[in-house]
Amino acid sequence: MSTSPHAQSAPSRSLFDPAIVRGAVLSALAKLHPREQIRNPVMCVVFVVSLLVTLLWFQALLGKGEAAAGSIGWIALWLWFTVLFANFAEAMAEGRGKAQAASLRKARRDVKARKLQEPRRNARSELVDGSALRKGDVVLVETGEVIPGDGDIIEGVASVNESAITGESAPVIREAGGDRSAVTGGTTVLSDWVIVRIAAEPGQTFLDRMIALVEGAKRQKTPNEIALDILLAKLTIIFLLACVTLLPYSLYAVAQAKAADPSSTAAPVTVNVLIALLVCLIPTTIGGLLSAIRIAGMDRLVQANVIATSGRAVEAAGDVDVLLLDKTGTITLGNRQASQFLPVDGASAEELADAAQLASLADETPEGRSIVVLAKKYGLRERNMHDLGASFTPFSAQTRMSGVSVNGREIRKGAADAIDAYVTRMGARPSEQARAIVNEVSKRGSTPLVVADGKGRTLGVIELKDIVKGGIAERFAEMRRMGIKTVMITGDNPITAAAIAAEAGVDDFLAQATPENKLDLIRKYQQGGRLVAMTGDGTNDAPALAQADVAVAMNTGTQAAKEAGNMVDLDSNPTKLIEVVQIGKQLLMTRGSLTTFSIANDVAKYFAIIPVAFAATYPQLNALNIMRLNPATGILSAVIFNALIIVALIPLALRGVKYKPVEASVLLRNNLFIYGLGGLIVPFLGIKLIDIALNLF
Repeated sequence: MSTSPHAQSAPSRSLFDPAIVRGAVLSALAKLHPREQIRNPVMCVVFVVSLLVTLLWFQALLGKGEAAAGSIGWIALWLWFTVLFANFAEAMAEGRGKAQAASLRKARRDVKARKLQEPRRNARSELVDGSALRKGDVVLVETGEVIPGDGDIIEGVASVNESAITGESAPVIREAGGDRSAVTGGTTVLSDWVIVRIAAEPGQTFLDRMIALVEGAKRQKTPNEIALDILLAKLTIIFLLACVTLLPYSLYAVAQAKAADPSSTAAPVTVNVLIALLVCLIPTTIGGLLSAIRIAGMDRLVQANVIATSGRAVEAAGDVDVLLLDKTGTITLGNRQASQFLPVDGASAEELADAAQLASLADETPEGRSIVVLAKKYGLRERNMHDLGASFTPFSAQTRMSGVSVNGREIRKGAADAIDAYVTRMGARPSEQARAIVNEVSKRGSTPLVVADGKGRTLGVIELKDIVKGGIAERFAEMRRMGIKTVMITGDNPITAAAIAAEAGVDDFLAQATPENKLDLIRKYQQGGRLVAMTGDGTNDAPALAQADVAVAMNTGTQAAKEAGNMVDLDSNPTKLIEVVQIGKQLLMTRGSLTTFSIANDVAKYFAIIPVAFAATYPQLNALNIMRLNPATGILSAVIFNALIIVALIPLALRGVKYKPVEASVLLRNNLFIYGLGGLIVPFLGIKLIDIALNLF
C-alpha cells in the first residue's frame, strides 16, 4: 500500500468563533421560516405553540385573556427563545462546516487546460476552460500549471503540490500506473509533466463533493437517526394528546368541586399553562440539539482531513466491530531495515558484509541503503562505483535477485528460493545452514535475503526487519476493550505474518492476501452479522472497499479505489482508520448521552411542575410540591430552564462527549449514571434556582 507523509489535519476552529457566531445568529432567525421548522417535528411543535401563546398574549392585552398579559407574555418570550436557541445550535454546527467549505472554495480555480486530441505529449492540443472538460478528456499538465480536474495519470511522472487539498506543503510524486496515479483538480504540478485522463464531470469533482458534504447540504439521515426522529416524534404526539385531554378533565373536576362545595376555590388550568407544560415535557432538549450533533460529527471528520462521501458511513464507523488493516505503513513503518549479517558455512561476517555492500551499492531502495549503512560497521567505507568498474544486475520480479559483477566476482542477493536455484545452476548444493537461518528469521517476523557468489557458495543471510510502529499495540488493546476485532492484511508468508501479528497485538491476520481473499474475508464477517471497516488505495483494493461497511480510500490512491470507498483520507495515512472509528463512536456516544439526559430531564420536569400546574384544580397536589415552587412563577421557571438547558448543552453537542475506549456495558453504565442521574437531578435544582431568582427580582 502506498502512503504519503502524514499531512497536518485541518486547522481546528474556536468553538465560538466570532464570525461563525454572528452568522449563526442571523441564520437562527432565518430558520424561523415554517419550511425550515417542519424538518424537525419536536421543534416544529414548539414553534406552533409559541405562535399560539403569542396570540393568547395579544388577546390578554385586549383584556380578553384568561390570565394576566404579563404572565402569558413572559412564557411566550421564553418559548421563542427555546426555538431560537435550537436554531442557533444547528446554525453554529452548519457555520463551522461552511467556514471549512469557504477555505476549500479558495482552492477551486477555473484554469485553462491543454486538451489533447490523442493521449500522447506531442499530439495536437487546444486551449480550453477547465470547466469545459468532460469525463474521458485527456489533458497535458506541465511544470507550474494547475491540474484542471480530477483524473488519473496515463503517462508521465511529476512532483505535485497538494497543499490546497491536504494542508501539507511537502510535494508528492504522482505517476502513471500503480497506486499513485490519481490527481485532484486544483493541485499544482511543480516539476516535469503528466498526461491526465479526466474522471469527473463539471460540478462532480472531488472538491465539489467535499464542499457540498462539509456544508451538510446533501447528507441523508442514517437509519439510526431516522429511528430516533420517529421515537422523538412519537413521544411528542403522546404528550400532545395527554395535554389536550387535561383541559376537559380540569374543567370537569372544577365543576364537580363547585357542585359539592360552592365556596370551593378550585380553578381550571389555563391554556397557556398547558402549552408551557407540553413544551417542558416533550423532548425539546435532544430535539433542539440533534441536528447540531449530526452536523458536528461530520465537522470533526473534516477536522481530521477525512471526507465522507456517505453520511451513513460516519455512523457505521461508530458501530464497526472488525477492522481490516494493511500491514505495511499501517502496523509497520513500511521500510525494512537491515539489522544483522548472519554468515554460514565458514564465511566470516566481514566477508558477508563486503559482498552484501557490493551487491547493494546501486540499490536505491530503503532496504539497499540500509545494507550499505550496516556494512560500514565492518570498516567498509568510501567505495566508488565508477572506480570499481562494476556491472550491476538490477532486481526483477522474474529473477527475484539483484547483484554485481566486479573484479571477476559475481555476487547475488535475493529471496532464499531464488538464491537456491542460482546456486544449483552454478553446480553447487544449496546451504542447509542458510535454509535453517532463513526459517528462524522468518519466524521472528523479519525478511531474509540470502547472499551467494558466482562459485555457487552461499555466504550468509541478511535480516531485514519491518519495524512495528511504536504504540500500535496499545491502540489495538484499546480497540479490543471496545469489542473491536483487528485483522492484519499482508502479502507475507504465514510464518512472517504470524510473528508480526504477535508483536503488534492484532487479533488475527490474513497472509498472502489477494483481492479475492480480502473480499471473501469481509463477506465472511458480514454474514456473521458484523460491521467491517478497511482501508485501501489500489485498484485491486476496489472490490473489498466496495463490500466493506466503512471503506477509507487513500487520496493518493487510484480513482477506482476512491470511487469504491465511502470515505477519502486526504492525508493518505492508513492508521487514520482507527481515528475514523473513534470519531464515529464519539458521534454515537454524544447522541446517546444527550438523548439519555433529555429523557431523564423530561421525567424530572414532569414531577417538578405537575403539582404546581394543577394545584389550583387539585389543591391536594400541593403536598407533592416538594420544592415549594411559587404557583405564580413555577411554570415560567420551568419554561426558562427548558430554554437555558439547550444553551448550556450547545458546546457539548458541538465538541462531542469525551471519547473513552471502553466496553459497551461500561459505557452504558457510565451513561446512565452521569447523564441519566444528572438529567433527573439538574431540573429540580435549576428550576428551583430560577424560581428563587424570579421571586427576588
